[in-house]
Amino acid sequence: MKVGVSLTSAHTVDDPRAGARWMIERAAAARKADLDSLFVGDHHATPGKYYQNVPMLGRLLAEWSDKPAGCLFLLPLWNPVLIAEQVGTLAAIMRGRFIFQCGLGDDDAQFRAMGAQLKSRVAAFEESLSALRRLFAGETVTASGLFSFDSARVALKPAEPVDVWIGATAPPAIDRAARLGDAWLGSPGLTFTGAREKIGYYRDRCKAHGRTPGVIAIRRDVYVGESEAEAKATLEAAVAKGYRGFDPKALVAGTVAQVTERFRELGAMGFTDVIVRHLTTDHAKVLGSFARLGEVRRNLS
Repeated sequence: MKVGVSLTSAHTVDDPRAGARWMIERAAAARKADLDSLFVGDHHATPGKYYQNVPMLGRLLAEWSDKPAGCLFLLPLWNPVLIAEQVGTLAAIMRGRFIFQCGLGDDDAQFRAMGAQLKSRVAAFEESLSALRRLFAGETVTASGLFSFDSARVALKPAEPVDVWIGATAPPAIDRAARLGDAWLGSPGLTFTGAREKIGYYRDRCKAHGRTPGVIAIRRDVYVGESEAEAKATLEAAVAKGYRGFDPKALVAGTVAQVTERFRELGAMGFTDVIVRHLTTDHAKVLGSFARLGEVRRNLS
């Protein structure tokens, strides 16, 4: 099983440079821990400080290794040609392979701020992904649907094929991932029981579409503690604040041995990759957890 990280992009700081510095230090910690992949997310018009994916990843790649890295893109919110240009540039900066994570997105305020419509997001997602696959391949593309452009071509295309990971939770979205994606990325809000049910459904839909599952990834919000007691206290503090509205059963906190065992459970279900986000906002704790997460990864090798 591979262990990657999706860095938190939202930070409550007075000086916006502090949040950026934390992300840079965390990317360096992920490299030192020898993690398998590095990602950042995508959100827009947020009430708090949120560091945007493309410029942030460009900076983080200076701290990263030659292992895969990538961004999440909420496709209905972006012009596909712009995405293709941004991915082509990022893929040229990095030494490893670019992984393209994508999803529908939600939050009507976010859609309105970006000039998009929530009600047409499924059609926009499929149109965009179809165009992007052709643009990544260097083709000339014309579109006249929800996105309209004429004879677009991106000469700076990725040197290696781009893997498309589709984030999905609802059954129709998981079916879409099986039909259109190279991988399914399970939600961090899924409990372990829910994850077992969803991966079974994904495999069934892959079979129905005549496709063989490759990478099957899942996001987990995690803290690897100095001790069982310290990990429990950190988890309880997060849950007491209503951590992201998640069922606490979806969260993973414990010692190196305990977190290793929880990840092994996911491996036994059929997940190939666990993409970690730290469930604490304490920067010192996050850096310590990264070091111990490296031990978890080695235990799983």
